[in-house]
Amino acid sequence: MWQCAPSTTNTRMKSLWPFKTFGCCDWLSPFCCRKQSLYCTKCDSSAITTNSLSIISSIKMMRRPRATTVNAVKYKDVDSDLSFSQTASSDEDAEEWRPPKPKSKAPNKTARGTATGEKKTTAKKTAKPKEAKAPKESKAPKVPKEPKPRAPRKPAAGRKTQAAKSLKDSEASVLAGMERKKLDNDYRAKIGGIQTDCPEETGAEESGTSVRTKEERVSFIVSESYQRDRWADEGSSQAGLGVKKEEVDAEDFTFDEPCLKKQKTSAACMGKPTNLPSSEAQSLRNELNMNWDLIEVLSHLTCVERWVCANIIMLLREENTVPFMVRYRKDMINHMDADAVRDVQMVYEELCSLAKRTQSVVQTLKKDGVLTAELEQNLRSCRSADELDHVYSPYKKGSKLTKARRAKALGLEDAASALMNTPHTLDLRAWIKPGTEGLSSVEEVATGVEHILADMMAKDPETLTYVKTLCEKSFVSIQSSVSKSALKEKEQAKPVQGHKTKAGPEQNKNKDIDKFQLYFDFTCNIQRIQPHQTLAINRGESLKILTVKVNIPDRVKSDFTRWCINNRWRPKTFAKEELHAIIRNAVEDSYKRLILPFLTRSYRTKLTSAAEKESIAMFVRNLRQRLLVCPVRGCVIMGVDPGFRHGCKLAILSPTSQILHTDVVYLHNSNQQREAEKLRHLMTKYSCNRVVIGNGTACRETESFFADLISRRYFHPLDVSYCITNEAGASIYSVSPEAVQEMPDLDPNLRSAVSIGRRVQDPLAELVKIDPKHIGIGTYQHDVSAGALKTALDGVVQECVSFVGVDINICSEILMRHVAGLNAGRARSITEWREQHGPFINREQLKLVKGMGPKSYQQCAGFIRINPQTLSSVRSSSNQAPEVPEKPAAKKGKGKTGVNVSTSFNPLDQTCIHPESYHVAQRFLSLVGGSVDQIGSTTLKHCVENKVKTSSVEELARTLDTTPETLKLIIDGLTQPPGFDIRQTLLLHSLYPFS
Repeated sequence: MWQCAPSTTNTRMKSLWPFKTFGCCDWLSPFCCRKQSLYCTKCDSSAITTNSLSIISSIKMMRRPRATTVNAVKYKDVDSDLSFSQTASSDEDAEEWRPPKPKSKAPNKTARGTATGEKKTTAKKTAKPKEAKAPKESKAPKVPKEPKPRAPRKPAAGRKTQAAKSLKDSEASVLAGMERKKLDNDYRAKIGGIQTDCPEETGAEESGTSVRTKEERVSFIVSESYQRDRWADEGSSQAGLGVKKEEVDAEDFTFDEPCLKKQKTSAACMGKPTNLPSSEAQSLRNELNMNWDLIEVLSHLTCVERWVCANIIMLLREENTVPFMVRYRKDMINHMDADAVRDVQMVYEELCSLAKRTQSVVQTLKKDGVLTAELEQNLRSCRSADELDHVYSPYKKGSKLTKARRAKALGLEDAASALMNTPHTLDLRAWIKPGTEGLSSVEEVATGVEHILADMMAKDPETLTYVKTLCEKSFVSIQSSVSKSALKEKEQAKPVQGHKTKAGPEQNKNKDIDKFQLYFDFTCNIQRIQPHQTLAINRGESLKILTVKVNIPDRVKSDFTRWCINNRWRPKTFAKEELHAIIRNAVEDSYKRLILPFLTRSYRTKLTSAAEKESIAMFVRNLRQRLLVCPVRGCVIMGVDPGFRHGCKLAILSPTSQILHTDVVYLHNSNQQREAEKLRHLMTKYSCNRVVIGNGTACRETESFFADLISRRYFHPLDVSYCITNEAGASIYSVSPEAVQEMPDLDPNLRSAVSIGRRVQDPLAELVKIDPKHIGIGTYQHDVSAGALKTALDGVVQECVSFVGVDINICSEILMRHVAGLNAGRARSITEWREQHGPFINREQLKLVKGMGPKSYQQCAGFIRINPQTLSSVRSSSNQAPEVPEKPAAKKGKGKTGVNVSTSFNPLDQTCIHPESYHVAQRFLSLVGGSVDQIGSTTLKHCVENKVKTSSVEELARTLDTTPETLKLIIDGLTQPPGFDIRQTLLLHSLYPFS
């Protein structure tokens, strides 16, 4: 097992291999970095390969020239209690979570200072007298060449000096970094265009010579920067440090290249900005019935342009699948990858569910008779579930009547209104009603007015926005400590001296407590805490081992109180001192009793949501890597499920994954020689020269046995080799209904051996049969939302199956279910049609299948292949011509009528070109002087290359009346060799090669 320390996994390492986990690398990672060296956790020995040496050298070179943006400001940590992982990786954490850059002497002014640091003119005047080295001032004219900040904030008058001080370090870092910028760019060009800067900092960078490395970079940064973008959009203190995106040169654009997930500049636009029709936009607004614009809020939350959000909404409402949009609607989604589109889809669904819940709450309150026009406006203005709960919670049935509602029931709402609008006319004594509880004295009347004002402040959007801004500029931390109950249980579980304790539930629980020892005294800035730390704290809190609280500095309370009294909640006319005292008390009560708990819940919810999304994203990345492993085809394979007591289960599989023989051998007893002869007989009989060993119990012993036989050339003349593969989920699959249906006569143990062998022959086709949660590639999967995890994993399985493509005439029903546009019912219908009428000759015959409507056909047709070699082999094996009705009768079903289809083979059906673009492909072939029979040939490839050199893709697209994206896809389909498998072109660390 190869691992790396949590503190050394940085953003540059992420772009080289995908299996980043929360604290250690997954077992699938072939090599990782621990302080720029490799080690094995079992033998503690280094393992350097030719490939890893080149990658490690690249990392060392790339680590030196840090990003030369304003974000390069060096800062000092003020939280001395941070954990080791945070202290050791401050640079990486800063890039991950975009923390504030405080100074140790004045932490309360740092955020303001950093934000105002963008006013360079003012800052320089203050900073010049303090500059120690005059020669560095001569380099100042180079600073404007750096990308400028996005939205500078106006500093307070009294804090300009602090802004200049913070900019002093910034200028030094920027100038020092600019000296290395050329070296950095030159080296990136040498290693193939690897770029690892954050997308929100760099935007659309210049494309390098390697499409694969750039696409891989997009796949990593996309999913990992989602949380930072959301924090920045919420008004983070780092918002002022963002930089404009670099413009994309038209000559640097690369074919089939996925765009960055987050793009905010029009210069980076790769598609055609279009807006929803006004009628459709209005219907969307009416459908949600909220006070905000759906497209605007969606664009704000996802950091995606409005026109892209509008197009994605339109495509989703038309029931288009994500793989179809990513491959065949690139121009409409601005070349976003599947992960980015799924993020937008998820936020869109959350907003729609929020609108539905708001409507339900409004109806409930109207039925209860407590709905007012102001309350309804507040409800329909909520943009998150937290805000909705905050407004709705006082009116929930069964909840205790709040102090404000009791005061309003006494009629003190008019008094509170008079206090704010006409305080000179308010006389609290006039509201006294002797004998009435709550109105019997001036003090009770004042208390009731305070409660009403406190409730108004806690629900005022402007007040909440201001206090959130104060928190973002302050050092807000999350703190965990061991609970008293856990300490008590740990003390009780300690063994008495001289007595041995037996293993039992108490001892196991004590072990669980020790697992959280790292978080017994843990404090971290909420902007720098890592996702796995959040999930660990949440798990410890749910087990009642940890107690968690959010610490908000007292300065926030003092600034908030001063602002409320002097600005937002200041009486409009003259007020007496006792009335001012009521307002002060109301502000303090509102902050302590209502606003502070709301902020705590909000921070905990945001951290948990961000951590869950990162956990799911990591799960998705690892699953995609597992599914896209290159298959080993064209050879007979022996799958071995190792074991001691019950022996090693064997399954010999043909090159087409058919079961040739199954057996059990006992390799770890006294009769090893007899078992070795048995193995040699089987391997010679079936010409098997590949052995696949599962990584379960007795794996190493079985490996040693085979390695010894191979070294002695025991299987001569066969050239035998072996490999070890992950067998996670094989046992669960062996007893599943799918395995019973597929292999009814086999013992479950032998089914495991078959599954292990097939995982090497075709990993994608075999792993889709297993629930992704059982493959063992994720962390904290039981702590995240089960529904969100299932949706994400199903999406990535559908994405991988669709982009690789399936041969409709030989693929299994289980694999077919995961093609975009198909489901279990349609896959079953296709299998039945294939059994009744023979193999499919062309894609159009899919229209004859029961349940296959126009929309389903549109979504799945591009991902289904008709391989001519497979077609001929299936025909020869069946020894009969397929029965394909040219004019079938109308089928019974919803909206299904007779369809006329061709019965001839179309060579374009073996490519990734969609049937809707066949006419464009035919015209393009005529333009270059080729034919469909030359697909994948060298001659046609040269013709296409010459044509593209003489005329650009854009000019050819205009000539053919199509989009450049569609034409690029057609060029790829025509020039790729027959039977092309995208998995064969993947490098070990290449994660997302398709779009």
